[in-house]
Amino acid sequence: MPESKGRDKRASYTPPAKSKAQAPNPEWWVPVFVTLLLLGLAWIVVFYITQGAWPIGKFNYGNLVIGFALLLAGFGMAMRWR
Repeated sequence: MPESKGRDKRASYTPPAKSKAQAPNPEWWVPVFVTLLLLGLAWIVVFYITQGAWPIGKFNYGNLVIGFALLLAGFGMAMRWR
């Protein structure tokens, strides 16, 4: 008896392997990123309130760079929080 030509003889579908479950962050993660966020905000606020005299007077507008770097580090850690 002749064989049917209706189906291809391809491998059946196999779902992708499940990825490993990501481990939770260490206990220090949240306090560090919250501290970075608050420190960056405080740095910028102090710079504006003191009209550039504080936190580091010689840096002038470099203080803004430092403040925003602290904020970005905090946001970066917040994005990876599990």
